[in-house]
Amino acid sequence: MQSIRVSIYEDNAKLRDLLELLITHADGFVLAGSHPDCRSVEGEIRTDAPDVVIMDIDMPGRSGLEGVRIVKETDVNIRVLMHTVFDDDDKLFTCLTNGADGYLLKKDSSAQLVRAVQEVYEGGAPMSPGIAHRVLEAFRQPKPSAKKEYNITDREQQVLELLSRGFSYRMIGLEISISPETVKKHLKNIYQKLHVQCGPEAVAKAIRERII
Repeated sequence: MQSIRVSIYEDNAKLRDLLELLITHADGFVLAGSHPDCRSVEGEIRTDAPDVVIMDIDMPGRSGLEGVRIVKETDVNIRVLMHTVFDDDDKLFTCLTNGADGYLLKKDSSAQLVRAVQEVYEGGAPMSPGIAHRVLEAFRQPKPSAKKEYNITDREQQVLELLSRGFSYRMIGLEISISPETVKKHLKNIYQKLHVQCGPEAVAKAIRERII
């Protein structure tokens, strides 16, 4: 049976050491790499060639929110398991929008982490029970007035939906027959209306508010 290659991104040195020991001594796992931040994640991912990445969120220089997106852009087949103290909706939905495959809280046991790495490698989407409940609740609660509440136009909704599917500005323009510059203008308006700073935040909020 092929061993699961695991890379770790964690800025807390003591916790990183513990995670290294955990992975090293777990049957069927191989430590592919261990890093204190995501500043050089593109090159590290190519060198480590991991199957699964354990990714913290709050790291210096470049957060795990951006890190998970870059990992997926580098190799979409790499599974990313967020391992964090944060359980707030904004960070949760931004991680999931950026491509995270699982979301585990640091307060969960080491045994749960090992199981989660195995599960995410096999194509599952492991989450801490409280996190899974919040994801389900977000989709259960209809918010029919959200689009009107934020004054999102039909065209802006189209742009958001395509952005959530990973379309670039150019691809969005081609899909709905507008120029990339017009796409950028729509996105600027969307950011202002939703009170966000970037595309991933806009998509996360649009999903959470049931705009798309």
